[in-house]
Amino acid sequence: MINRISSLFSIKYPIIQAGMVWCSGWRLASAVSNAGGLGIIGSGSMRPEVLREHIQKCRINTKCNFAVNVPLLFPFAEEHINIIIEEKVPIVFTSAGNPFHWTEKLKKNSIIVVHVISNLKFANKAIEAGVDALVCEGFEAGGHNGREETTTFCLIPLIKEHINIPLIAAGGIYSGKSMLAAMILGADAVQIGSRFVVSEESSAHIRFKNKITELNDGDTALTLKELTPVRLIKNKFYSQIEDAYANDANADDLKQLLGRGRAKKGMFLGELNDGELEIGQVSALLYKIQPAKEIVNDILTEFNAAKKNNFSF
Repeated sequence: MINRISSLFSIKYPIIQAGMVWCSGWRLASAVSNAGGLGIIGSGSMRPEVLREHIQKCRINTKCNFAVNVPLLFPFAEEHINIIIEEKVPIVFTSAGNPFHWTEKLKKNSIIVVHVISNLKFANKAIEAGVDALVCEGFEAGGHNGREETTTFCLIPLIKEHINIPLIAAGGIYSGKSMLAAMILGADAVQIGSRFVVSEESSAHIRFKNKITELNDGDTALTLKELTPVRLIKNKFYSQIEDAYANDANADDLKQLLGRGRAKKGMFLGELNDGELEIGQVSALLYKIQPAKEIVNDILTEFNAAKKNNFSF
């Protein structure tokens, strides 16, 4: 499937796996790349030496291109960028910060740069910084999200109308039909997170994966906007956040409640009550754990069938 994104990344299919903290290490990234998509190592939960190990293991396990996601507000962002350059990673997805500082350095080292945005203002800033492509992530997405609460299918045509570089749609996309819908609205590719969290190769804890397959609509919510907006499963910790709001908590109160290591506790260690459990709204449509290759193949099969049927769903 040749288009602007598959050509830019030198991949077979315009299906991108999201770089999710505690869920997307080298096993998942290499599996998605081997299946013809673009696998991404999520560096936001990794110390520099751990990131280097994941890059090297990913390279051993796939001959295809892969990427690293770097949250720019992460304390180790500069060290991660330097490791990425040293290890000659071909593609970097930046997020959660200003891309101006690092885009030029990465591109000088022949690295393709993609930045994640949630509104038109930051899309324009990323283009000014010189990025090669954009991920526009809608309100439905799991993990950290935009404050504007713009849905994916409103965001795609809005951004498309104002830019001419390749566009990747993210948030609420999990199937071939949703992939086709995003591309009809102007996306060149899709980035999928939640469905790959419940892949066999995901480093998420099995209790977290099983919990996701049991969720219904309305079981997640966007919260903690005073800090960094994040979509969470409604559990005991989420209830504590709601109680804090009811008692007029300020940002410092919320930061103290959040503490340190809350996401690791939930997603990686499987503490379902007290952990931070980040997942998208599309989780209500995820019913089973599958190998990453099977996920990619299922998406492609449904995409081609829907396209053949004249977009009739």
